[in-house]
Amino acid sequence: MNVGIVGSGYVGTTVAACLAHLGHDVTNVDVDRSVVEAVEDGRAPVDEPRLDELLAEYGGNRLRATTDYDALSDAELIFVALPTPSNEDGSVDTSVVEAGAESLGPVLAERGDYPTVVVKSTVVPGTTADLIRPALERTSGAVAGEDFGVAVNPEFLREGSAVDDFLSPDKLVFGTDDDDRAEDALCGVFAPLVDAEDPPVVSTGTREAEMIKYANNAFLATKVSLINELGNICKEHGVDAYEVAEAIGLDDRISERFLRSGLGFGGSCFPKDVAAIIAAARAKGYDPELLQAAMDVNDKQPRRLLSLVDRHVDVAGERVAVLGLAFKPHTDDVRNSRAIDVIRGLRERGAEVVAYDPVASENMRDYFPDLTYADSAAAALDGAAAAVVATDWPEFADLDSEFDAMATPVVVDGRRVVTRREGLVYEGLTW
Repeated sequence: MNVGIVGSGYVGTTVAACLAHLGHDVTNVDVDRSVVEAVEDGRAPVDEPRLDELLAEYGGNRLRATTDYDALSDAELIFVALPTPSNEDGSVDTSVVEAGAESLGPVLAERGDYPTVVVKSTVVPGTTADLIRPALERTSGAVAGEDFGVAVNPEFLREGSAVDDFLSPDKLVFGTDDDDRAEDALCGVFAPLVDAEDPPVVSTGTREAEMIKYANNAFLATKVSLINELGNICKEHGVDAYEVAEAIGLDDRISERFLRSGLGFGGSCFPKDVAAIIAAARAKGYDPELLQAAMDVNDKQPRRLLSLVDRHVDVAGERVAVLGLAFKPHTDDVRNSRAIDVIRGLRERGAEVVAYDPVASENMRDYFPDLTYADSAAAALDGAAAAVVATDWPEFADLDSEFDAMATPVVVDGRRVVTRREGLVYEGLTW
């Protein structure tokens, strides 16, 4: 099929590359010319495993990129994968998605076929029907359901494994409002994936599809905060939370996934999506106390980690190494990283922070341009009075003699990645 993608961030680029891999001809539209040039040259504009190899194979041929919406004039199906950042009150800012829909409208005008616009951006229930569909109709002069289709297809891609998640999905969600032609288009574009992997396909309405995305992330975020709350209690009683989690994870009603207690969740999805659904609920007059509690527990984990540092070292005037800046390993994304709050807390205490991350240091400069960034974990640890592990990069598990170069060998591990050993003052956050 001839497929268009509006937006080339983590989601849009991954979806575009994977659809090209499935055999479709894909055109990616983005306003950032440097991103367009990267895709055309076969280079990934974001750091994501396997994405480079797909772009190297398909970029500039089966996958094209441009800043021109007119390039989508022949697309049978167009995904909208634009950002929906948070407003100050946690609600969703849909201005970028609405602007994208308005720019897409003229592409739908006077089409003889029946193109389908698919919202892949994360939006609260009713956004597609109440904002995006009217914007498309207003700027195209066409009628949804008669001249073009509208659908919702939420993404469930984890940064660090997005390509694998797309190509081996747990489920596919197709949201349409009694539009068989739009659903047929979705079935067509995902047919190679369904034939190969046979994932469950959920056919539902647009509002339900929008809510499924939020419910999915809210459930997982709450599970993380619950195991962190239990982990905090375990720590107070001298109990290893990981042994407890291993046991309860054997219950198939619970499962072992997302039971790694520690510093908490970050990134562009869980914090934003939980805040958005909380704001959406409150706008309807309902106070979602459990979801707010999940956010509160998550926010306090960096403070608990810093209190463990305080037990062992007065960091005022001292060098402190922060290992890991990305919100999770295998990505360069630092949005809502727990390391941000840790660094701020250390600097408020007067510490001289030296940070290291395999790939995310440049992105963290946007938050801390004057911070000292080391080229290796060993360089960050050299002469440090304490070290904090904020991201569970596998290479941190191999550190050993590097700790001997510290002024005082104090390690507070927020991710259970460093091995406790003799000669090391080691504190686990929940163990």
